[in-house]
Amino acid sequence: MRNTARWAATLGLTAATVCGPLAGSALAAPAAPASLYAPSALVLTLAHGERAAAVSPARAVTLTCAPTPSGSHPAPAPACAELHATDGDLEALTVPGDAMCTKRYDPVVVTVDGVWNGKRVSYERLFANECVKNSSGSALFAF
Repeated sequence: MRNTARWAATLGLTAATVCGPLAGSALAAPAAPASLYAPSALVLTLAHGERAAAVSPARAVTLTCAPTPSGSHPAPAPACAELHATDGDLEALTVPGDAMCTKRYDPVVVTVDGVWNGKRVSYERLFANECVKNSSGSALFAF
């Protein structure tokens, strides 16, 4: 049931982010595309546990990178810049930081779902604790 709720929330936030600009007068008359950019809209979640499918999200944010950085992510411009620099390679964003973190195991899992440069993205990353996540040095995961 939790996995279904997570999927429904992710789908709803993604649809709202991608289709939101279509509301109102944009539906009344067909128009030329507003941009030649491929869509880049992501939903990021953070949950306390080892697997996203087994826990409910504690936080969720949206991030849109094309044509301009926006969304409910606290730092959309730096997060999009990191994604552009790695060509959307999410594994490249999680490098060990130099922060002093405790060895306490209190796992947090971050998910990224949506579309990056027109391609479907589904990513899950486990961190030993929130300090380790925050020390990864990535603006994308700082929410």
